[in-house]
Amino acid sequence: MKLIYTGKTKNVYALPNGNYLLKFKDDCTGKDGVFDPGMNEVGLTIEGVGDVNLRMSIYFFEKINAAGIRTHYVSADLKETTMEVLPAKVFGKGLEVICRHKAVGSFYRRYSDYIQEGADLPAYVETTFKDDAKGDPLVTEDGLVALGIMTHEQYVDIREMTRQITQIVADDLKAKGLTLYDIKFEYGYDAQGKVMLIDEIASGNMRVYKDGKYIEPMDLSALFFA
Repeated sequence: MKLIYTGKTKNVYALPNGNYLLKFKDDCTGKDGVFDPGMNEVGLTIEGVGDVNLRMSIYFFEKINAAGIRTHYVSADLKETTMEVLPAKVFGKGLEVICRHKAVGSFYRRYSDYIQEGADLPAYVETTFKDDAKGDPLVTEDGLVALGIMTHEQYVDIREMTRQITQIVADDLKAKGLTLYDIKFEYGYDAQGKVMLIDEIASGNMRVYKDGKYIEPMDLSALFFA
C-alpha cells in the first residue's frame, strides 16, 4: 500500500487493485481538548472513536448499497479499522451537502425572521463549499453549474440521493427513540461522471436529539450500538 494522503481523522492509501483504503484514526477534531466535529484541526484523541465511526459507516453504507444507491463503499476490516473504497473525484475543492429535517443551527441563524427554531423542514437540502477561511459559504445549484463544478443532472442526483439516504438514517434512529435534525454528507463522482456517496457516515456528521435534548456524538454512538 502507498500512503497518498494524511487526514485529520483518516489516512488514505492506494491499493494495487485501483481502489483506496481508508484507515480510521482515534484523532478527533476540536480545540483545547474539547471534541467539536465542526473544527478543522485535531484537538484530542479519544480511544475507540475510529472503531465506532467505522462501525456506523459500515452499518449505513451496507444498508444504502442494498437500497440501490451508489456509494464508494466496498468492504471493511474492523480488526484493522480500515475501509476499502472505490476511487472518486470530489466536486471542486470539496463540497458538503446538508439535509435538514428541523430548523436549527446555521439554518435558523440565517432565517430566524421567517421560522421558529426547531420547526419541521421538508428534507431541505443545501450545499456549502468546504472552506473554513470563508466560513463554508453556501452555494446554489445555479452557482455550482455556472462555476463548472457539476452538471444540473449531477445536482439533481445528489439532491435525490441525499433525501433517500437521510430517510434511511432517520428511520433507523427513530426506531431507537432518537430524532434526526440534520445530517452532513460528501459526494464524489467516478470516471463516467456518476455520483456516489463518499467519506463516512458517523455520529459527528449528524445532529440528533432524544426527548428534546441534543445528544453528543460520542454518546450517540454508544446509544446507537447499545
